[in-house]
Amino acid sequence: TAEEHSAKFLGSGDIEVLSTPSMILFMEETCRILCDEKLPKELTTVGVRVDVKHLKAAPIGVDIDVICKLREVEGKKLIFEVEAYWGDLKIGEGIHERFIVNRERFLSKLRDLLRLKT
Repeated sequence: TAEEHSAKFLGSGDIEVLSTPSMILFMEETCRILCDEKLPKELTTVGVRVDVKHLKAAPIGVDIDVICKLREVEGKKLIFEVEAYWGDLKIGEGIHERFIVNRERFLSKLRDLLRLKT
């Protein structure tokens, strides 16, 4: 972890510890990397749900390990169990959901929506 992962830096708290948003980012990133390794290049995943408990504090400057396990597949929705560890201490756990999308179609729909809103 680095200073930019601290609660103080992000404004989610006022002390130099791993922030909850950063822990969630690490969890999402781990799941995304796992998906990227398995999907064809034209597909990607987007995060659609996070339900996480931040169980213990971790200081800045330590390594955080994340374990993600694919628990369920519902069509294009992927449901992961996630856990974050500082050494052998579990600091977070929860559920993260991602949705498989065609990269170009997703971006095209977003551009169309942007045009409608402006």
